[in-house]
Amino acid sequence: MQPFVAALALLGLTAALACGVYAMSAYTALPGTPAAAPYLSGGLPLEHAVSRYHVRWYVITLVFLAFDMEMVFMYPWALVVTSVGPKAVVEMFGFLALLLVGVLYAWREGAFRWA
Repeated sequence: MQPFVAALALLGLTAALACGVYAMSAYTALPGTPAAAPYLSGGLPLEHAVSRYHVRWYVITLVFLAFDMEMVFMYPWALVVTSVGPKAVVEMFGFLALLLVGVLYAWREGAFRWA
C-alpha cells in the first residue's frame, strides 16, 4: 500500500495546484470582463485573433524548429553514443551537416536579417 500513498499524494498535489491556478485566474481577472475570455485572465485582447503576421516570422519559426529537432534527436543519441561507437558519431555529424545546409539556405535567403 505504500507506493499508492506517494501516487495519491502526487495526484492530490497536482489537483491542488490546478485549483490554485484557476483561483488565481479568477482573482486577477479584470472587473466587468467576461470570465470565458480565452486568455489574459478575462482581459480584452489588444488585436484580433486572426490578425496577419509578417512572412518573416514563418521562416524564423521553421529555423527554430530545425534547431529544436536537433536537440530532440541529440539527447537520445548522447545516451547511446558510447554503446554504439563511431558509427553513431558519423551518423550524428551527417544529421548535423544536413541541418547546417538548411541553416545556410535560410541565411542565404535572408531569414536572419531583421531590417
